[in-house]
Amino acid sequence: MNEAKLIWMDGEMVPWHEAKVHVLTHTLHYGNAVFEGTRAYQTKEGLAIFRLEDHCRRLYNSAKIVAIEPNIDYETVKQAHIDLLRANDFSANVYIRPLIYLGYGVMGLYHKHAPVQTMIAAWEWGAYLGEEGLENGIKVCTSSITRNPNRSTFGKAKAAANYLNSQMAKYEAIENGFEEALMLDENGFAAEGTGECLFIVRDGKLISPPNDNSLESITQATVLELAADMGIEVERRNITRDEIYIADEAFFTGTAAELTPINSLDHRIIGNGRRGPVTEKLQSVYFDVVYGRNEKYKHYLTFI
Repeated sequence: MNEAKLIWMDGEMVPWHEAKVHVLTHTLHYGNAVFEGTRAYQTKEGLAIFRLEDHCRRLYNSAKIVAIEPNIDYETVKQAHIDLLRANDFSANVYIRPLIYLGYGVMGLYHKHAPVQTMIAAWEWGAYLGEEGLENGIKVCTSSITRNPNRSTFGKAKAAANYLNSQMAKYEAIENGFEEALMLDENGFAAEGTGECLFIVRDGKLISPPNDNSLESITQATVLELAADMGIEVERRNITRDEIYIADEAFFTGTAAELTPINSLDHRIIGNGRRGPVTEKLQSVYFDVVYGRNEKYKHYLTFI
């Protein structure tokens, strides 16, 4: 990966290779931690973090859901994002990973006596699913692995443990020659990708599943807001995988994925097999927003 100079750990800037934890760190064994994925873009006015407030709020909401009491207050962690980017002096687009986790001190499933720690790392990172994928789209398969059901886990928390089945679904997809996986919920409806939300387009209408069985996505919310501004009709409802087969367009959204078209699902070509016109328009407007070229949405940017 692209290493940076410093990582922020519990209030201190630590050299990248010295940012270490004990092998008996509680989270390493039991998976209880919460994190975020946040991006910063090189705009004409300098590096700017996109929707920092929203990502920090979700981080602390996630901690509340999984009964972790953060060791550092919200405003300090929010400011630490800015301080870290300034200290590393990045020259390209950046991905930011804050993590609130349980450290070394106790073992066993009861976690409340484990010390809580917080870190933020950032590094230069391009398109998660490839620059070519942003234009030509990616090949997707329906995973054999179900998205975590609400009866067994807390889907509104961006928690580390929630991502094991996403990791296995991603592994399955790549090993079978695809680039990403679509995960269904326990009722067989499309839930999300391994780390992205789903949109399809049918007859000019933009359709996305409700967040009943998916994380409340900040990028998804942004796309829905932009679509409304553009006069695109939006519908939130359940989607079956065979409806995706016959959609005019489909794409994934997420902080890492941004807006990545899906050119096929389960070997069925979607639309013309390339980025469709609605996807292209939304993608263009989205990048105008994150790069500071749309004055209406500049309030979503925190300039460094």
